[in-house]
Amino acid sequence: MKTLLLDSDDVAAANIREVTRAVEDAFVAYERGTAQMPAKSYIDLPQYNGDFRSMPAYLDTGEWDAAGLKWVNVHPDNPDGDDLPTVMGTMIYSDPETAFPLAVMDGTALTMKRTGGAAAVATDHLAIEDATSMGIVGAGVQSYTQLEAIAAVRPIEEVVIADVDDGRVARFVEAFEAEFDVRGGSIAEAGHCDVLSTVTPVGEPIVDEEDVGDHTHVNAMGADAEGKHELTDELLQAATIVIDDHEQCTHSGEINVPYSEGVLGDGDIYGEIGEIVVGSREGRTDETGVTVFDSTGLAIQDVAAAHVVYGEAADGEEGVAFDLVGVAE
Repeated sequence: MKTLLLDSDDVAAANIREVTRAVEDAFVAYERGTAQMPAKSYIDLPQYNGDFRSMPAYLDTGEWDAAGLKWVNVHPDNPDGDDLPTVMGTMIYSDPETAFPLAVMDGTALTMKRTGGAAAVATDHLAIEDATSMGIVGAGVQSYTQLEAIAAVRPIEEVVIADVDDGRVARFVEAFEAEFDVRGGSIAEAGHCDVLSTVTPVGEPIVDEEDVGDHTHVNAMGADAEGKHELTDELLQAATIVIDDHEQCTHSGEINVPYSEGVLGDGDIYGEIGEIVVGSREGRTDETGVTVFDSTGLAIQDVAAAHVVYGEAADGEEGVAFDLVGVAE
């Protein structure tokens, strides 16, 4: 019995519809109490201006179960000093029954896949049914899977991408111009689309209430640490807020700053996405205005995405099989 080593290309090849479906299953399992997800733990390394984060989880959907651990870092100085990415990750995907390590896979591409999948789940439940336009603020790596995943749940035709870096905008447009009517634009132009995904690391809000349409659904994906904050307090106060997890969102999600300052409280949070997926809370209705999905990224999403990646790679005989544990064939 061997472990599969899966690189970024192997992970990126996973079907985004299947990843989205698995992430939705994970939200259901978490809401129904058939998932375990200890709090994300941090190792701070101020001497290197970085940190490590460990994210373990187990989930049982009733049809399949899965377990894994993602080990991820954030080292902002990497691109300048060592020509390495700021964020890197490694996922260990294990058989829950025996604990055998079925796969070791690139966690960076996995994060992009599951983050897109999470936004797609929220969009499917919170965006208007006939959404055909999508705006994105931030043209980094996450923007690509946001469009890929959301276009799988809504008939997206028009895309507006906003970023301070014209080169990144140009590369994004070039990547998708054969599939969509895509162009660069302002934050307000992106925000007045039917769906908006924000994927920036900013600490000062850049999207205001007047920057979005009356019924825009916003996926706030960029905030993943204390102090990060893409949307203004006024926009958040006016919106229907849906979160992925209360502890993580109030600590390090989009709402963490206004929540810690008392500008927002629990009464301003409509509910968790799992509640909407299982039907205990209603999603979008004809009366719903602006909606915001505050996504911090959960370990159950990583495990769900890894389940799809491993299954497809094993079926297609992709990756490199190696003897990690030393179990005889």
